[in-house]
Amino acid sequence: MSNFKEDLRLVKAFIFDVDGVLSSPKIYLYPGGELMRSMNIKDGFAIQYAIRKGYLIGIITGGNPEPVKARFSHLGVKDIYMKSRDKMLDFSDFLKKNKLEPQQVLYMGDDLPDYQVMKEVGFAACPSDAVEEIKSISKYISDKKGGDGCVRDIIEQVLRLHGKWMEEDAFHW
Repeated sequence: MSNFKEDLRLVKAFIFDVDGVLSSPKIYLYPGGELMRSMNIKDGFAIQYAIRKGYLIGIITGGNPEPVKARFSHLGVKDIYMKSRDKMLDFSDFLKKNKLEPQQVLYMGDDLPDYQVMKEVGFAACPSDAVEEIKSISKYISDKKGGDGCVRDIIEQVLRLHGKWMEEDAFHW
């Protein structure tokens, strides 16, 4: 088994689940039935910085709230798959559209709907509070929980390995 840092060197693209990865596993229910999610600002900074450094970012989520799509569009994410019922189909579309091989992709998920994609990618990662089935197939388990900076953690590691983390443009949005 190889060192996970060596496997990170192959990463050219990231795909993230939303609920439980980019947002806290807790969802607040409002009287009109609207769901409210909380997201980490440091994850957002890392996403837009990775895009500026030339990495592809994809979002694949079963949710469909417009504010989630708006958040990631604002950060520069172009490949946003909302209301995903079969994440493998969306993953295949992401690969085809971006001319990528599965081994070039890092996927971070936290629950069973992420399992199949995580078995196919080059690098599977998860937050510390992912379900056991996801932890068992992950090459890396962040010490951060979902919504608490696990996305920043893994993006920063990849960019540091590639020598792209603390470049001059790191100090600006």
